[in-house]
Amino acid sequence: MNTAPENRYVLFKIMVIIILSACNTNRHSFDASGSFEAEETIVSAEAQGMLKAFDIQEGQSLQAGERIGYVDSVQLHLKKKQLEAQIRALTGKKPNIPVQLSALQEQLRTAEKEKVRITNLVKGDAATPKQLDDMNAQIEVLKKQIEAQQSSLNISSEGISKDAIPLQIQIEQLEDQLSKCHIVNPIAGTVLTKYAEANEMATVGKPLYKIADLSNIILRAYITGDQLSQIKLNQKVSVNTDDGNGGYKKTEGIITWISDKAEFTPKTIQTKDERANMVYAIKVKVKNDGVYKIGMYGEILFDE
Repeated sequence: MNTAPENRYVLFKIMVIIILSACNTNRHSFDASGSFEAEETIVSAEAQGMLKAFDIQEGQSLQAGERIGYVDSVQLHLKKKQLEAQIRALTGKKPNIPVQLSALQEQLRTAEKEKVRITNLVKGDAATPKQLDDMNAQIEVLKKQIEAQQSSLNISSEGISKDAIPLQIQIEQLEDQLSKCHIVNPIAGTVLTKYAEANEMATVGKPLYKIADLSNIILRAYITGDQLSQIKLNQKVSVNTDDGNGGYKKTEGIITWISDKAEFTPKTIQTKDERANMVYAIKVKVKNDGVYKIGMYGEILFDE
């Protein structure tokens, strides 16, 4: 009997079965897939002038509140000094109320002393009551003169103070503009794109750079209408990406957003039901350990 060929045939069938089983085991199914994105922020200039310093690089990590450059502010600073000088000149015209009233107040003190003397004389029949009445009248006149002059001086001083208010407001506006000349990074993250260089002219609203916090990254995926019942906000899902070795890197994600409007299936996005014409977008937040990049594809499993 020639059993060798039969043995080889049986061995071949066993190998085919093992290979097919392995292939079936490695098949990877998913409920939805999409690409990673980040919440990007475009930082724009808030002042106009030359970028005197702007030292950042694409890929650089920045902290929130970090100063990364400034716009030329010489003219604003000079304008502020000019307004401050105008305020000093204006307030220098304020009347010195105590000094200008001192003469009348001295006359009043003298008249009151004279009143005391005349009162004593009247008691000793050395002066007439009319003299005392005249002195009382003189004292009242002096008091009214002091009151009137003080009112006039107060009005003049208050008028000068009011005239200085618009100038002070202009200084506050300049201080706000000067503060905006400093380019301060608003959020912690990584610089994705740089749009300007030092020594270029900046205008208000001109984009300077784009930054995103990549410590948490968003996987935007699409599901069909019949999958909506399987998910809810804050639901944990399994996110899989290629590990580069023919396998998958698995991590946990949380559904943070579900679109309430359907849209046409994106050409570059696959869903579980490829026959569906309308899909719903969802966002899954994934903690990024540095592996996930913007634009990378990922797959989602609802049931872990």
